[in-house]
Amino acid sequence: MVFLLMKVGATNPDPLDNEAELVRRARHDPEAFGLLYERYVAQIYRYLYYRTGNPQDAEDLTARTFYRALEHLPRYQERGVPFSAWLYRIAHNIVVNWLRDRSRRPVVALEHVAAQSGPEGDPLQTLETQEERERLLQAFYSLPPERQELLILKFVEGMTNAQIGEILGRSEGAIKSLYHRTLLDLREKLEGIK
Repeated sequence: MVFLLMKVGATNPDPLDNEAELVRRARHDPEAFGLLYERYVAQIYRYLYYRTGNPQDAEDLTARTFYRALEHLPRYQERGVPFSAWLYRIAHNIVVNWLRDRSRRPVVALEHVAAQSGPEGDPLQTLETQEERERLLQAFYSLPPERQELLILKFVEGMTNAQIGEILGRSEGAIKSLYHRTLLDLREKLEGIK
């Protein structure tokens, strides 16, 4: 998985290739699938990292996503949306199943991460920042998985409502409404966590 980590910072390595043509070639050409992998691995990893909160789990699920994409590529149909929407849909299904399985078998971390000092080395500022971050994460993780996913796609991936709707299988209007309700719910949860 070291190779996967090296590719996280990669950008689209071959922007000259037409995506539809590259997908068509990838059905029979491993090198073309490798270009698709390089083009999208960082985005899919980042999405899965924010869903799992763990780099190793994100790596594993990213590998599963691309394995499944390769396996189902012959059945992929161009529908006028970016190929990445199809990959995000696969990643979404994989992480939903993974989260469901984990809820049945909870995992306890063996390592405890020590708090790091802030940029000034001020322990009080570090504590306040850490408490604020923990409150936000607690509120975030108390949201339903679909709403967590919405916020990740919107703020981490910078996707539009239309793109998010394609991934979540909803209309753009439904995504706008869900986004508004999610922000209100998140604010309410943050106010409840003191």
